[in-house]
Amino acid sequence: MTAVSKRVPAAITTERLVLRLFRPGDADDRYAYQSLPEVARYLYRPPLTREACAESIAARAGGTDWRADGDSLLLAVCRADEPGVMGEVILTLRSAHARQAEIGWVFHPRYAGQGYATEAAGALISLAFGRLDAHRVFARLDVLNTASVRVCERLGMRREAHLIDNDLDGDRWGSEYVYALLAREWTG
Repeated sequence: MTAVSKRVPAAITTERLVLRLFRPGDADDRYAYQSLPEVARYLYRPPLTREACAESIAARAGGTDWRADGDSLLLAVCRADEPGVMGEVILTLRSAHARQAEIGWVFHPRYAGQGYATEAAGALISLAFGRLDAHRVFARLDVLNTASVRVCERLGMRREAHLIDNDLDGDRWGSEYVYALLAREWTG
């Protein structure tokens, strides 16, 4: 992965979803969930402003070549049968040499419990192990984020670590789980 740039598709479709690059017109939809304290609490940062959402979208509008450490692919998650952004998934190349990628997801709470995060993350993992030739995909999540724990487990990821008080969220020490999956283990 270090020598060859791999372009990612403009859109990924699943049974119910379309995962695509964010567009400038998506800033309000993204702000609707990224501004919520109950969403940001698991991300170890304050809620995002509308301006920060728009700036992030503009910075990533062209996608990524997927070749160097830190390259990331941020995709809007939309229902195939209705307009609007319900959440997002991100895949970050953490080590091009070792072919390690970190996955994450954030959804508006109104879409919780319907399997959208699992479906979207599964599609992104398939892309990582297929077209992007990742060896290992991992997720880091707050131990209190039980919904994301369930997503990892439904995807067949194994819990590899429990980091105790490893990050500070305002005044609260946060602990994290690390879940991971190897390409040879992926059955999706």
